Amino acid sequence: MLPTLYSLPETQLVAGADPNERMRAGFLERFPGTRAYASITEICNDPEIEALWISTPNKYHCEQAIEAMRNGKHVLVEKPMAVTIEEADRMVAASEEYGVHMVAAHTSSYGLPVRAMRRIAQTELGAVRSILIWSYTDWMLRARTAEEVSTEAGSGIVHRQSPHQIDALRLLGGGKLRSVRGTTGEWMAERPIPGFYTAYMEFEDGTPATILHNGYGYFLHGELFPGALDHSRYTLAERLELRKQMRSGSRDEDSEKEDFRIGGRKDPTLTQNKAEGGPRPWGHPDVGMIVVSCDRGDMRQGRFGVMVYGDEGERDVDVRTIGRNDYDLEGGATVGALLEMYNAVVRGVPVYHSGAWGRATLEATLGIIQSARERREIVLSRQVAMPESYDADLPIGEAALAKAD
Repeated sequence: MLPTLYSLPETQLVAGADPNERMRAGFLERFPGTRAYASITEICNDPEIEALWISTPNKYHCEQAIEAMRNGKHVLVEKPMAVTIEEADRMVAASEEYGVHMVAAHTSSYGLPVRAMRRIAQTELGAVRSILIWSYTDWMLRARTAEEVSTEAGSGIVHRQSPHQIDALRLLGGGKLRSVRGTTGEWMAERPIPGFYTAYMEFEDGTPATILHNGYGYFLHGELFPGALDHSRYTLAERLELRKQMRSGSRDEDSEKEDFRIGGRKDPTLTQNKAEGGPRPWGHPDVGMIVVSCDRGDMRQGRFGVMVYGDEGERDVDVRTIGRNDYDLEGGATVGALLEMYNAVVRGVPVYHSGAWGRATLEATLGIIQSARERREIVLSRQVAMPESYDADLPIGEAALAKAD
């Protein structure tokens, strides 16, 4: 998120906070003109800061968000917004009590392909009838701290990855899920947490949705998006070697984590959004492949947008022309959240991905875990709709459409 925060015209990156001294030093070197603090309390006391993006381990989201809001700061909080529904309730209440905005930030529902699918359904293909989302990644092979593989700490693949899919399907289906029936799989002795989940969800109007994420890194769904794996974290050879190291106990994950931190040898904030020859194709690394069926056609993500299969044949909707993709590889996942906060603070536009919206996604996330444990359907009760006015001005029309090559 940081390169976008630093370069987006609507935002000014003022400061960062982290207890890791090396991270603070790397932050100051990478983003000149900023300040670095060691704690949430220190950064909340900076009078120049209007809003905080909270990207800490999940178990800290609630208390840190409330401290920020108590100090008059607007808050963008990473997914999942909290570990429990009770924490989410406290955060929503704090936003109202202190009169500040809270945005449930950084999920794939902000991505331009997902938003374009919603508008195409509304303007052309008709009612959404089913949603299928599935993702195959190397999530379980990535370097992890002990906290990152602790279900009790609100981490693990269900907590951290299902919100991408749930947020996307809720946006596409209107927002209000009725129930969830989920299953998880724990198939790797070296990682004592689930690395797989799947869930069947039903909206209040009966529309079905199915999600799946396999994070064990054998098959990657990025193979289905030409060019998407050219810039993936690990090559096939590296994935094979990582498994060998994990099984032998020789992997040094602490050193690997340091490499991927700000200022580290593989600092991800240094990655350029454009490759030689133009923008990189989107690989949708978090949400995976989405297929939406409507009354008059189907949709899926394309190389640079959405493939539409309708009564007039098939075409490619290239959404690069309507977004700010220079700043964001995922088609707007960070940009969309920042602009939603900017529009709320500066222009008085409602926050659409509000605390109540994030809480509804958290409820469905926790529903997968509960359903897998109890082997039964979980009926949801905290769901909210996405207002029809959201993205009403997103220019999905003839001017934004391009024929497939």
